[in-house]
Order: sequence, then structure tokens, then C-alpha cells
Amino acid sequence: MKEFEKSSKRLCYRVVCAMQYCSTRGGVRGWDFRDVLFSGFAPDGGMFMPESVPVLSRDTLRSWRGLSYTKLVVEVASLFIPSQLIPREDLEALVGAALSGFSVPEVVRVAQLKDGLSVLELFHGDTLAFKDLAMSCTVRFLDYFLQKEKRIATVLVGTSGDTGGSAIQSAKGLSGLDVVVVYPRGRITPVQEKHMVTCLEDNIHVFAADGCSDDIEKPLRRLFADQELVKSHGLMSLNSVNWSRIMIQLAHFIHAYLQLSGMEQAEADAALPELEVVVPTGGAGNIAAGYIVKQMGLPLKLVAMVNANDIVHRTVTAGDFSMAANVTQTLAPAIDIQDPYNMERVFWLLLGKDSASVKNMMEEFQNSHRHPLPEYHRKLLSHVLSTGTVTDEQILDTIRRCWEENQYVLCPHTAVAVWHHYNCPHSPGLNRCYIATASPAKFEAAVQRAGLTYEPPEAVQRLDKLAERYQNLERSLNWCKEWEDKLREKIQSVRSARRNGVTYYS
Repeated sequence: MKEFEKSSKRLCYRVVCAMQYCSTRGGVRGWDFRDVLFSGFAPDGGMFMPESVPVLSRDTLRSWRGLSYTKLVVEVASLFIPSQLIPREDLEALVGAALSGFSVPEVVRVAQLKDGLSVLELFHGDTLAFKDLAMSCTVRFLDYFLQKEKRIATVLVGTSGDTGGSAIQSAKGLSGLDVVVVYPRGRITPVQEKHMVTCLEDNIHVFAADGCSDDIEKPLRRLFADQELVKSHGLMSLNSVNWSRIMIQLAHFIHAYLQLSGMEQAEADAALPELEVVVPTGGAGNIAAGYIVKQMGLPLKLVAMVNANDIVHRTVTAGDFSMAANVTQTLAPAIDIQDPYNMERVFWLLLGKDSASVKNMMEEFQNSHRHPLPEYHRKLLSHVLSTGTVTDEQILDTIRRCWEENQYVLCPHTAVAVWHHYNCPHSPGLNRCYIATASPAKFEAAVQRAGLTYEPPEAVQRLDKLAERYQNLERSLNWCKEWEDKLREKIQSVRSARRNGVTYYS
């Protein structure tokens, strides 16, 4: 079945697909994957979610056990992207190309260390962070539709460290896609910064802001709220606001379950064994993905570990869903976040898709930076999510201990998760998995503070010799409006160059 709709520029059609998407705040229903891919936030300010979550049978899980990670991603994505939009053959080619450049042939790898410490390494992409997995696939999907529709788009990304570099490396050189990235100057590591500012492709535009990642989010939200700008310039987000990134991250948890749960040893008529998955948490994208996988029928026990920016921990343990006055700089900068925006997806599922309640909750949180969670809601949340908080000194202790026991170097974010292994009793018969979100090569200073020496890969060492290009966003009395204006001007001038068919940077 096809619906025809008028466009001011062309007559186009959209395919009505079985898998449709809605906003967590109830203002939008019936969108397809392509609509959602290009949208970021929903028009009502909410976040897109599938209207129904598919449930995986035991037979399906068994059939997936022998799949490569790339083939598993295809299977997962095919549940949420109907073949009318991306035919199966095209989907396989897109995912295969996206994941072909990783530094290990298996794309992701499990390191099995002493005393049941299993670390899922998700950092073997170009920028040595887990975000390369979902970002590379998502950019391929975007490019597929842009080429098909002969369109161009502009991606606007605020980053706490890894998202910006991943977006840049995934999209550099693409003719139909410009990427504008804003990062918090002085609050990320030199390697994270180099992955962004050394990319001189004509479609890459980088800003260094004098503020924290939550500061950056404010002008970006205002730009995305300008529907005229969004429509006229094809403006979209590649943060984990974008459903496509969450969708690909589902595969992290399914892969972990297939590899580490011991399900192959379970009796045919017995319940599937539980797997505890421990995740370093900032914006809560991985936690949202893990909870969706739990809704799909996998018995996961989710643990969100945070640093001093502990809003998720306070929410689960005390119902205190409120931002602290300031973001605290820690040794794990990618999770120095006080607005865990993907918790909106968790709340929506937790409350039985009650969009009205989620809308009220999240609008109160956005306006006042706090929402006291009712005790009933807090108990619901605590039944599906455990948490813990880790100090910088504990991060360093964990890096040292893991090295002493295993000769294995953790990045500080992964150490936030692995602290749980050393300090929380292991239940007999319950297997655990710790998510390694980044390579220690990106955080050399933290590794050195732990008393270790670490030789970064040659690709990282080469970054110091490359030329740089970026613009500053300075702090002022009216900084938010000034940043918004500068970013708007960049978006408009880049689009003008593309329409005129000229190179932007001479």
C-alpha cells in the first residue's frame, strides 16, 4: 500500500510500513524509519520509539548464536527497517560496508579475564569508541536515502567527547551530508579533540565551545526547535537522540547475551539464564538499548555505573531526577553529563507507553532541571535497573588492579563499570558482562595517573602531526544566544555553498 503526498519541490510517495514509530510524548504516531532517521527529536520535543517492540523467541536466539557480529546487526536492524524502505540485499551491503574497516575481523571482541571478568570491547573502530559501531551504520543509512532522493542534509552534533569524532570520521567526504560538531573545549582528551579538529574535508565543520556538554545542548535544542530552519536546511541530529543509533546498539546486548549467558547449556524447557550487563553511563543511550532488549525477551540484569555526575544513580536510589548545579569534570569525560536524555525512552517503556505522564515529567525536568520521581515510579525503575557511583580515585584503583591481575589496560570509562566487578559480590551462577566503551589509547593521561605506561597505536601518534581547523565559541553574558547565532550562520552559509555548487573552504 502506498500513500501519495505533495511536496513543494516534487511529487513523492512514502511506503506505509508495518514497523512504525511514535514520540514518547504522544504528539506523533505512524512515522516510518526514514522519517525518524532524518528527525532526531520528535516535533513535540519527545524521542522516537517503535510503536511495538518485537519479541525474540528462543528459537530465534539459538539461530543467531553462530552469526558474525555484522550479520547479527543485519538481523536486528531488519526487525525495525522494513524491506520496503531498505531491501534486505541493500541492508546487508550497507551494514557490511559500515563495519568493514574495524581493526579486528570480528568487529567486537570479548576479553575473558580472571575471576569471571568478561569485557565486551566495542572500541575497534576509527575513533576507538563504541559509538563508531552505530554511527557508521547510521551514516550509511542516511547516505542511502540522500542518494536515492538526490537530497542534501546537515547534521548538527553536540558531543561530550566521542560522538563528534565518530560522526566526523563516518561522514567525511560524503557529498550529500555536512556535519557541524560542537565540543566542550578543555573538557575532552587530546586524542578526542584531534579526531575532530584534524579532519579538513569540506563537509566537516567543528566548533570548540567554552562550556560543558550540557551548555552546548541548550543552543542546539533551540536550533532544532526552529522548524523552518530544520526543514529548509535538512537539519538533523546524530546524537543518540537518533533512533537509528539506539537500534544498532541493541546488537551490543544481544551479542553479549549470545556469547556470555550460557544459554546453550540451558535445558530446552528451562527458563533462559540471566546475564548481568554493567554499563558506564552518561546520556543513557546504552541503558535505553539494554532495556529495549530486555523488553524483547532477553533476561538481562542491567547495571548503570556513573561517575561524580550521578543523576541516574540518584534517580534510581532516591527518586532524585535533578541536575546538579554544575557538571563535574572527571577522569571519564564522555560521561560527564547531567542530562541523561535517553532516560526518557526508559521512562516511556517503564510506564507502559504512558505518553502523557512522560510529557509532563520531561517538560518539568527541562524547565526546572528537576522532577521528583514518585516512589511507585522509582520502585518500578529500581526493579529493572541497578546503579553505582565511582570516584576518580576508584577509577584509578580499578585501572591498576585490572592491570596487576590481568595485564589488561582499561580506559577510565570502562573502569567505572569494572569497579563493580571488584566491589559487588558475584551471585553464584549469574554470568556478567562489562561494556568497554573506549580504548585506553584515548585517555593516556588517566592511564599514566594510574601509574601505568601505555604505548598508543601508530594511528593515534600520527594525529599530532596533522593540520587543524576549528572555530571558537567564547563565553559571554549572552553566550547561549551568541552560540545559537554563530551556528545558525554556519548552517546557512554551508547550505548556500552547496546550492551554488561551490567548495566551502578555499
